[in-house]
Amino acid sequence: MNTADQYVKAIYLLQQMENGPASTGALADMMEVSPASANEMIGKLESRGLAEHEKYKGVTLTDDGIVRARDALQTYCIIERFLSNVLDVEEFRAEARELEPVIDGMIADRLDTIIDRNADCPDCFDPETDACKYLDVCGSEAETETEAAD
Repeated sequence: MNTADQYVKAIYLLQQMENGPASTGALADMMEVSPASANEMIGKLESRGLAEHEKYKGVTLTDDGIVRARDALQTYCIIERFLSNVLDVEEFRAEARELEPVIDGMIADRLDTIIDRNADCPDCFDPETDACKYLDVCGSEAETETEAAD
């Protein structure tokens, strides 16, 4: 997965969270870059036909951008679930973000054979919690929070 894929994934998630175009500032925050860097990449995505940017309104993905974003999100989910459910990595989100740019489609496909991915992936990803709803850790965290409230 390359940087453009990470950006289209971020725009896709922001569009879901904001229920509309993704603001440049929110994109820059999510990508942990300056707004100028985010704007530069938005321009590149526009020139590749993956996004459309309207000044003061934000950026939206084209149909091709959505397909690419969903593929990128699925790869991210595979990495995240492999780290959490198979390797039992405690800081799986941080590790998944580090690995995301260097895992290609072939590796993701091979990891996918190990994790028993749910058929509704990547729709299983919740941008608010930044995690797949099928992660083993999510269920145990929810149970722990419920028990603590009692």
